[in-house]
Amino acid sequence: IERSLPMLTDQEIRQAIHVMRQKFPEANTTLKADTTFHFLLATILSAQATDKSVNLTTPALFQRFPGPRDLAAVEPADVEPYIKRLGLYRNKAKYLVNCSRAIVKDFNGTVPHTRKELMSLPGVGRKVADVVLAECFKIPAFAVDTHVSRVARRLNMVDQKATLLQIEHRLMAAVPEDKWLDAHHSMIYWGRHQCTARNPKCAHCPLLAMCKYGQD
Repeated sequence: IERSLPMLTDQEIRQAIHVMRQKFPEANTTLKADTTFHFLLATILSAQATDKSVNLTTPALFQRFPGPRDLAAVEPADVEPYIKRLGLYRNKAKYLVNCSRAIVKDFNGTVPHTRKELMSLPGVGRKVADVVLAECFKIPAFAVDTHVSRVARRLNMVDQKATLLQIEHRLMAAVPEDKWLDAHHSMIYWGRHQCTARNPKCAHCPLLAMCKYGQD
């Protein structure tokens, strides 16, 4: 018999995230980049790849292409050797070149800092835009990646069928704006190290009492 635990309240969501932060006080972005442009590239590359693999790939890429104009001037085939160790590298090479060309053409070589403008760039969806807004420009945003969405669903913060946008809106409503980035990092670390996709550590989870998934 499936027990139905009620959806978490705003206060319970905040409490759960507080527990996550206590367990992983060091939770922060793990992508390494020296400029906003390079951080944008790293975030695009991180789709369906680990931050660790991206960080191993980017130093040579960043050195060869310091700015948008350098990357805009080449073809995707010139970029592929630098990112070959990553999945979907052919598509990602196209995204990086076309994104750089759009930054040069539409924004005079400067990474834009509104969600709408960022999402006009090839390879930049809402999640990438939100990450760049929050990390680089300190503009409040709550990026929802695979870890955040998994943790939110398992803990019944949201309906199991909730879309990524619905998850984002629910978390933004529950968590104070100045804590969005902190909560985003905490949920990512929780998803990476505690509430993993395979074999989550339910038996030793401090949130088990409020977790429908762990009790089933």
